[in-house]
Amino acid sequence: MNVTRNITLESAIEDAKRDYTARNSKSLVNHQRALGPMPGGNTRSVLFYDPFPLTFTGGEGAYLFDVDGHKYTDFLGEFTAGLAGHSHPAIRKAVIAALEGGISLGGHNIYEPRFAEAVTARFPSMELVRFANSGTEANLLAISTAIAKTGRRKVMVMRNGYHGAVFTFSPGANINAPFDYVYGIYNDLDATLAVLEADAANIACVILEPMLGGGGCIAASTPFLQGLREATSRHGIVLIFDEVMTSRLSPSGLQGRVGITPDMTTLGKYVGGGMSFGAFGGKAELMALFDPRRADALPHAGTFNNNVLTMAAGYAALTEVYTPEAAARLNASGDALRERLNAICAKADVAMQFTGIGSMLAVHMQRGPVLSPADAARGNMPAKELFFFDMLKAGYWIARRGMMALCLPLEAADYDGYAAAVEEFVVSRRSLLV
Repeated sequence: MNVTRNITLESAIEDAKRDYTARNSKSLVNHQRALGPMPGGNTRSVLFYDPFPLTFTGGEGAYLFDVDGHKYTDFLGEFTAGLAGHSHPAIRKAVIAALEGGISLGGHNIYEPRFAEAVTARFPSMELVRFANSGTEANLLAISTAIAKTGRRKVMVMRNGYHGAVFTFSPGANINAPFDYVYGIYNDLDATLAVLEADAANIACVILEPMLGGGGCIAASTPFLQGLREATSRHGIVLIFDEVMTSRLSPSGLQGRVGITPDMTTLGKYVGGGMSFGAFGGKAELMALFDPRRADALPHAGTFNNNVLTMAAGYAALTEVYTPEAAARLNASGDALRERLNAICAKADVAMQFTGIGSMLAVHMQRGPVLSPADAARGNMPAKELFFFDMLKAGYWIARRGMMALCLPLEAADYDGYAAAVEEFVVSRRSLLV
């Protein structure tokens, strides 16, 4: 990278963006076209970054290709949804077979019961399950289930937590679903229980990710989760684990890895085999509220809840692709990679580290423990932006915010290459990583 010692972080970012623009002229043209019919040329906020986002034309295995002819090793895995990589043969075969039978059948199909069996077998906390179209929708329905069951109106979330498009609890402009929220503090059991105990009679549920995904791959401590489990059980509050991302972290989700069982679990992302997917499930007494044989059944609509493409792809994903053995291997690879990257950062003595569990990790430009979103917010955000652009130039696709999610087709050479790229970054940019 040939970075001089007296360069500033701001000028380094400016140089990186100029180089990025020069290398991606066709992506710029596509973005300019999108500016006409869409606000900001965008229909998914997380994919936008300045000066303009890349435009991809395809993917194969662990690799992505953009409109300007560049190849990237995919270390983002569609924000955990692309766990199987691109065009996995087993999933492709399942989707083609479903297509040949007709797409929108308007009734029950042969795929949904076997997919439901596979889901409930993998995640024992989900005694019964219902399907939806996204993780956001699954969380909306899980919260609504808890409110209907308990008759209470308040919902406890964590400050700076995230549960989908209408559940963003960080500072800034949000369009959240209009529930009556109370706020806990992630990984601060005393502060969270103080809020919970003061209003327990009115709280229907507590919802949280057992590891923050988009919030920086920050794991909840086992005592924090156990304390919430005990308090919610004591007060008849429904405990919901949002495992839309973290369900990949062991054969039975992160809840299985830490040994704590919630009342309800929500899923999304990779479980649908790369198709639009969400699911919510839990104890039979909660999910039975949706049994249409009951006179007082709760309604649950959704034209595409049981669409054949997702049902077929999801079944293949769980039973043929992300088997328990594959889950164990991928997460072991992720743990090893994170340790390797942190060793590189420690050797260079830079303010940079990688957090996470298993196949999910995130970079933070700072020293010291990162145990909460407040800790992460103290990091050097411009340095993280520089890392993003340097990794793009090196041929590695990650999230601009520093998140990574590994996919199954990644091989040893891909991990070696990424580690080498990170090492080049910390060596060449060392003077900026303070």
